[in-house]
Amino acid sequence: MTELAIHADRAQPGIPRFPAHPVDGLAGTSFKHQHLPAILAENERTGGFFEVHAENYMGAGGPPHAALMKIREDYPVSLHGVCMSIGGPQPLDKAHLGRFAALVRRYEPALVSEHLAWSTHDTTYYNDLLPLPYTEASLQRVADHIDEVQEVIGRPLLLENPSSYLLFKESTMSETEFMRGLVRRTGCGLLLDINNVFVSATNHGFSALDYLSDFPMAPVGEIHLAGHTEQQDDEGDLLLIDSHDGPVADAVWKLFDAVIALRGPIPTLIEWDSAIPDWPVLKREAQAAQMLMDRHAAGLRQEVLHAQG
Repeated sequence: MTELAIHADRAQPGIPRFPAHPVDGLAGTSFKHQHLPAILAENERTGGFFEVHAENYMGAGGPPHAALMKIREDYPVSLHGVCMSIGGPQPLDKAHLGRFAALVRRYEPALVSEHLAWSTHDTTYYNDLLPLPYTEASLQRVADHIDEVQEVIGRPLLLENPSSYLLFKESTMSETEFMRGLVRRTGCGLLLDINNVFVSATNHGFSALDYLSDFPMAPVGEIHLAGHTEQQDDEGDLLLIDSHDGPVADAVWKLFDAVIALRGPIPTLIEWDSAIPDWPVLKREAQAAQMLMDRHAAGLRQEVLHAQG
C-alpha cells in the first residue's frame, strides 16, 4: 500500500479550508459538446459535475452557451481558466478578467480555478502554460494577481499546480512552499493536479510521494486526474507530456488513492481534452474515481462510529 504523510499545514488555523459546495465528494468530467446527446439521453441524472474551460464561453451566445446552459439545468459545473496568465510579469488583462467574471456570475459555478503559469508577453499570446521561477518577487506578483481576480469575481480562486519540463536556477523555494505562501497571503484555494505531480516528478527525478507529503492539503478544493504521453528528450531519457489524451495511468490512480485515504473525498475531475473518446469511456473514468472516494468515505465513517462506540 502506498504511504503518504500529509504536511502539517493541514492543522494550521491560518490556512483556510475551501468552503462546502454542491460538488463535495463527487467525481466529474470535462464537458465536451459531442457528448451532450449521450448525456441527455441517459434515463436519469448520473450525479457528478462537469468542468468547462472559461475561454470557450467568452462569446455572448451561440451553440457553446446553449449546450452549457442545458447541462447547467441538471448538473453543477466548475469553471477552469487557462489564459489568465496569473504568473506573468505584466498586469492582468482587464477585459479578459471582466469576461471571466461575467461567466462566474452567469453560471454560478461550484468551483473556479486557474493555473500557476503565464502565457502572454506584451501583445504576444502563447498557446501554452509556461513556468515561472519560485522567488519572493514572483510570489508577491502572483499574490497580487490572485487578489485582483478574487476581488473581481467575489469568491476564492483555486490555483492549480503546473506540470513542468524545466527548472529555474533562480528559484529560492520549492513549488509546494511557493503555493503555501500564496494561500497564506491571499486566502485562495488550491487545485491539486495529481497527473501534473507525476509528470513533473518523472521529468525532474524527484519523488511524487515526497511532493504530496509537503503539499498544503487543507486548502485543496478540487483534484484533477488525466492521462499523459511518454516521449524521449534530446538525450534519450523518458519525458512525460501532460497531454490529456488518454485514460488515467495506474501510477496516478495509486497517488490519488493515497491522497484520498488521508485527506478524505475531494471533488475530482477527469480531464480528457484530445483524442476524445465516446461518452461511456469518459464516464467510466469518473465512476472509477467516485468508487475510490466512496470506499474511503465509508471507511472514515466506520472509524468515526468505532471511536464513538
